[in-house]
Amino acid sequence: MADILRSYTALSPSSSRSEVSTVLQSIISELIETLPAPTFEIDASSRTELIKCLLRDVKTASAKNGSKPLSPKDAAQALLAIKELGKNPVGSEFIAIPENLSTLLELASSFKDDPEASSEALRSVANALFLIEKARSTVLEKGVDGGVLAISMLEKTTLPDHIFVLSRILFLITVPGPSFISNLVEDKYNGHTAIEVIGSKLDLLTVGILAGTKMAREAMTDILKFAFNLLLYYPRMVQTEPQTPEASNPDQTPIIGDFWSSKLDSFLAPALRAFSSLPPTSPSPIAAPLTHVIHTLITIPVSAELRPIWFGTNVIASPRISTSNSPKHVSRSQTPQPATASSSSSGNDSPQPTPVSPKPSTLDRALSVLTVGRRSLSRSPPSNTTTPTNVVQRTYELIDTAFAHFFPDVIDVDDASVRDRAKQESPDNSLDDLLSPLVVLLSRICAADEASRVRVRQLIIPDDLDRSSPLEGRSDILGRCLRLMTSVYHSRLKDSVGEMLFAVCDSDGKSYQGLRPHYQMLIVPIASVLSALVGYGNVAGFLYNKGVLSAPPAPSATTNTYTPSAATASINPITGTTNNPKQDLPEMTDEEKEREAEKLFVLFDRLEKTGAIPPSQNPIRKAVQEGKIG
Repeated sequence: MADILRSYTALSPSSSRSEVSTVLQSIISELIETLPAPTFEIDASSRTELIKCLLRDVKTASAKNGSKPLSPKDAAQALLAIKELGKNPVGSEFIAIPENLSTLLELASSFKDDPEASSEALRSVANALFLIEKARSTVLEKGVDGGVLAISMLEKTTLPDHIFVLSRILFLITVPGPSFISNLVEDKYNGHTAIEVIGSKLDLLTVGILAGTKMAREAMTDILKFAFNLLLYYPRMVQTEPQTPEASNPDQTPIIGDFWSSKLDSFLAPALRAFSSLPPTSPSPIAAPLTHVIHTLITIPVSAELRPIWFGTNVIASPRISTSNSPKHVSRSQTPQPATASSSSSGNDSPQPTPVSPKPSTLDRALSVLTVGRRSLSRSPPSNTTTPTNVVQRTYELIDTAFAHFFPDVIDVDDASVRDRAKQESPDNSLDDLLSPLVVLLSRICAADEASRVRVRQLIIPDDLDRSSPLEGRSDILGRCLRLMTSVYHSRLKDSVGEMLFAVCDSDGKSYQGLRPHYQMLIVPIASVLSALVGYGNVAGFLYNKGVLSAPPAPSATTNTYTPSAATASINPITGTTNNPKQDLPEMTDEEKEREAEKLFVLFDRLEKTGAIPPSQNPIRKAVQEGKIG
């Protein structure tokens, strides 16, 4: 390595461009991680000295004074060398000092006309923030102002690669939950808050993903990670708009769902647009960035103010509608649930308000163009483009598809092949990690909205359900849910599925309002409906954990989610299947009775001779002794 350092320091302003390029390439080639094995060991002092020289010369080149060996055209290659040198903690430690962080951020901005150079400078910063934890606070110090520079650059850029690395920087900066998060949400950068910037980039990347743009998926994944930090920490910081009873308890540590802020509201519409528009993935139907969209949606309440967006007929337009009064609080003991505005509809569909016809947005037009383009290449008939987006239907379909993929047919959910498949398709996530958030999202929506509860209940447990065979043995979503209720390996998914089924059986959402000490009184009626629909035996363990220690009584009245009928009496309350009436058997003849008696005599005689029962307990011997048998 000393030879490379000497080779670089030997360069002068008179060195040819090919000579400079050769030296820089030799540094990169020696450091690049794709080599099978390192060909040399670089000492710490040589590494930091080389980074120092490169930073100095690139900075000079950016000023175009020509007094150093590097020219602006060499910047991308030199910054790539710095990035490779910084992948070692020793190099990142040197990059993480305020002066060097500031230099790299300035270079990223000054080389705005050279996307490759700008990207390599930002990646060097991102690597340092990842490897050196203290750098995440250093970059926010006055004089560096890395957070402000990063969000300002993010607002301006439209390149997926730059969106990716800038989002990675902002994600790492906000991981500890610093006070800078308040500045991101409340201040404006080039006229927009961070939430507005994120929303516009989500729309841009959604179109990019549909068009197959390189790095669009990676960029959306990381900007959603950044968004999640804002949605997680900011409501806790300001502690306004409490959503749960526990939020007012100073002795309780705030968690997701306790608080919300209307300053975050504008994130919901673009998040729902991405959720509804992302194309299917293979082999796993649930993968990034869809998983990260789901994580962010879970943090957002289904409140009266946000219902027009959650349940609007057009998520592009986010129409405004009027809403009715509803339950206001949720229980922290359950999966955190949002404040709600209940629907007066008792039908099977989510509320379908009549929105004001909006002017088509840029995203709307772009999606239309992409859709038409895809249809022109398809032999199948085009679908109706005016069908409104339904977040409930979309979430249900994703769950149904994912369950069918990972639990095909009637396979045991704890079968080793299930876990092996999940590990092969998603090495970094278990099925609990992949599927539980999606189920939780549907549970939250159902707990907040009456029409959604009715709709999902009809989808999972329709009124005309065939109950002639065991429900847990079905090859549909109901059978898979019931098999998951007894899972050993997927504990979080098991609990999430139980909460979802419990939510859809709640007639008015009261069990999720946290109404203590009446909570247990509210549990039993819902448990009764759940047991009547799927059989107590299938949910006994789940209900036991909720405090229902024995089979609940049959539902006593009609609710929005359950209507007793004449056929109800023929349903076995334990299994949920239809009771088959016993057939009357013909009377046995005397000869048949004698043959059966002889079989019993031989059976009990064998048991006595083998010592299985003592002679005194042989009912045949006792009957003979008492003269009952001649």
